[in-house]
Order: sequence, then structure tokens, then C-alpha cells
Amino acid sequence: MSEQILNVYKILFLGAFAFFLGIALTPILTHFLYKYKMWRKEARTTAPDGSATPIFNALHKEREVKAPRMGGILIWATTLITALIFWVMTQIGFGSKLNFLSRSQTWVPLGILIAGALVGLLDDFLTVWGKGTYKGGGLALTRRIFLIALIAGSGAYWFYFKLGMNGIFIPGFGEIGLGILFIPFFMIVMFAAFSGGVIDGIDGLSGGVFASIFGAYSWIAFFQNQIDIAAFCAVITGAILAFLWFNIPPARFYMSETGTMALTCVLTVVAFLTNAVAVLPIIAFPIVLASASSQIQLLSKKLFHRKVFLVAPIHHHFEALGWPPEKVTMRFWVLSAVFAMLGTVLQLLR
Repeated sequence: MSEQILNVYKILFLGAFAFFLGIALTPILTHFLYKYKMWRKEARTTAPDGSATPIFNALHKEREVKAPRMGGILIWATTLITALIFWVMTQIGFGSKLNFLSRSQTWVPLGILIAGALVGLLDDFLTVWGKGTYKGGGLALTRRIFLIALIAGSGAYWFYFKLGMNGIFIPGFGEIGLGILFIPFFMIVMFAAFSGGVIDGIDGLSGGVFASIFGAYSWIAFFQNQIDIAAFCAVITGAILAFLWFNIPPARFYMSETGTMALTCVLTVVAFLTNAVAVLPIIAFPIVLASASSQIQLLSKKLFHRKVFLVAPIHHHFEALGWPPEKVTMRFWVLSAVFAMLGTVLQLLR
């Protein structure tokens, strides 16, 4: 059997393994989340700029205080446990073909995944307890930005000084050198991805979108012969699908910050490792759309004292127009799948 076929088996098996492991771990997680009432005790009443959110409250008040946060733990914990299982198996001389932990490809993204997850977990705990510097609980935006900057700076340092990366590949144009500017560019990309975490807000929405994104990067890595990265992305995809199994309406739990911060931070690293940063806005178009709509709304309210959307991010705008949440979710899933395929094709055009 050829090495390429074995690699396909490895990637698909690990993705499926992560899915079933996530399903098996869910009862443990949900028991903890419900036992300790890990949800907002009061629904949000203000936007990040301090303005009131009556339309959002009318749409989501009941759901916000009845379903636990921190469902994203399932995603990164499943990914971490899967990685450790097959790494340990390799150390005892069994199943080495399935190990995907490697210094050259997956140590850094796994570390960034956990770092982002822990920052988000802290924010979630403060939100649940109603403590912190953000009104209603949670880390203040400035403190979240500071912590993400630390993660982004560490990643940029590793790529530039350790891996010697100082440019990006543009499909159809080739490599474009950035020199020392690579470091701030890396950090800007991670902040942009981080802002896309606002995609979490309707049952099933974020899970379906992120599954398409990481599935696309798994295939990109595979076709570029970065097998461990491909397997890593497949494991994340499988873990997301396990989360999605329980997040479809009615959601058993929400991804919240521990999930979205972990995924958006590691997405940046994966995009750079696969030299596929240029197609990131295409593959991740739904989160770009959600983030852009929020920024447009904030700027419009500040500069012109009027709203562009009934509610931001844009998926809530469609809800406010009368679309059922399931319709919004499934249409975003369709968009995500289509743009993931488009971005993958563009990246592979040399």
C-alpha cells in the first residue's frame, strides 16, 4: 500500500477518532457544566460600546441564561487528549503511524490552541461569576487584547526567528517578502481572526462554520504533504463535529470564549504553517463577514450615531428581520462550505 494512501487513512481515522472521543466525553462535561450552573446568571443588556441591546435581548434573553457556556472545552480537550493518546502509544512502541505530534509541524499550533483556550476559559469563568472588569462579568476588552497580543507575539517570534519565515505566498503571484514587518503582520492576522469569534451566537452556527474552515486547511496541508498538520486539523474538525452534535437546536451548551479564542488563535498559526494566509479571508469568509459587520456597526454608531444593521453581528440582523435561527445557521453552513472549497482551490493553484 502506498505511503499516500496510508496518510489518507491516518488523517480520516484520526478525525473520526476525535469525533467519537468527543461524543464519549460530552456526558462528563455536561454533568460538570449543569451541576455548577455554568451559564450567565443575567442576560446581557449592553453592547461592547455600552449602548443598550433591546433587540438582541428579545431574541436571546431566554437562551443566554438557560444553557451553559464553556462547551468549547470539548473541542480543545478532545484535540489534546487525542494527541496525547497517540503520542504515548508511539512512546511504548505501538501505533507510531498515527502519531501527529511533531516539533516541526504541530507543537506550536497545539500550544497556541491551549493558550487561547485558557484565556477564553478565564473570561468564561468571570462571566459566569458575574465578576471581572467588563459590565456583567468577564475580562475587559483591553485585557483580552493584551493577552491575545502575548499569544500573537509569541507566535510571531517563533515563526520569524525560529522558523525563518518572513513572507507570505499569494496564489498566482508567488512569495512576497515582508522582512521584519512579518511580525506585526502575523499579530494583525491573529487579531483579525480573534475578532471573528463573534460568529458564536446561534445554536449550531459556530460549529458548522469552524468545521468547514479546519476541514479545508486539513486538505490544503495534505496536498502540500504536511501530513501532521493535516491530521491535526482533521482532529480539530472531528472534535468540532462532536461539539456540533450537541450544539444543534436546542443547544446543550455554547462554545463561548474558551472555544472561539482557541480556534481563532490556532487558525492563524495553521494558515501561516501551510503558507495559506492569503486565502484565509476566503476560507473563513463567514467569520470575516461577522467581524466586519460588528466593526461597521460600532463605527457607524460612533461616527454617525446610527446603525447600519438592526443587530450586529450580521447573523443576528437576519434573525431580527424574521429569519428563523435554523435558516440563518444552515445558510451560513452552506456559505462556509462553498467558500472553504473556493479558498482551497485557489491555494492549490500554483
